[in-house]
Amino acid sequence: MDVEFGAGGSYYYQDSIVIVMKGLEIELAKILTVFTAIDFSRNFFEGEIPESIGDLRALKGLNLSHNNLTGDIPSSIGNLTNLEWLDLSLNELSGEIPRRLADLTSLTTLNLSNNLLMGLIPQGSQIDTFEHSFDGNPGLCGHPLPNACGTDTVEQSPSKLTFPEEAAVHWIEWRAVLMGYGCGLALGISAGYIMLDTGRTRWLVRMIEKNIHRMTNKKKRNTAPRNQAWYLFVAELHKYTVQ
Repeated sequence: MDVEFGAGGSYYYQDSIVIVMKGLEIELAKILTVFTAIDFSRNFFEGEIPESIGDLRALKGLNLSHNNLTGDIPSSIGNLTNLEWLDLSLNELSGEIPRRLADLTSLTTLNLSNNLLMGLIPQGSQIDTFEHSFDGNPGLCGHPLPNACGTDTVEQSPSKLTFPEEAAVHWIEWRAVLMGYGCGLALGISAGYIMLDTGRTRWLVRMIEKNIHRMTNKKKRNTAPRNQAWYLFVAELHKYTVQ
């Protein structure tokens, strides 16, 4: 590789290179040695991003997009205080976004879209200004995404999902029970008055038993609570009058 020295002792590499920088594809004909960037995009890299990436403290740009990288984003990226752009999009990265990423004040371009990231997006510095940097991660929440953490639609329990139907059923059941007890109470008061007034208790029992026999021969209706209350009342009345 040929090297050309410039004024002030700085030198350039003569080799040209095409690099995706801040989302733009740029061809660099002469590269300053102080310009440090890594562009490994559009390869078939697999595995996790190593924690040792945080040792490259002079790094200004890192592009690992369009690969098959998995695992968490290493928190050591927070050591790259000179980092100006970071592109980890279109991978299979998972877990939460490191909070230290919000401390990178030099970061002007960030793309973490189309991964499997989840949890709250860290807030601070300029990270919450990257409007489309987190798209394609259904598990992420918080600003700048529209879905706030803890306020998304919660799956309703079966009891809540069928509340109108259940409420109607319970009301019908309770109405039948109340009607049954109401009828029983009225009949009890009437029977007591007749027994005390005339003493013809056995006549009343025979009349009630005849009505019960007639009712049981009819088609049963869906009023079990009311019929049950009626039968209980008659049974108790029969036991009382036989004594």
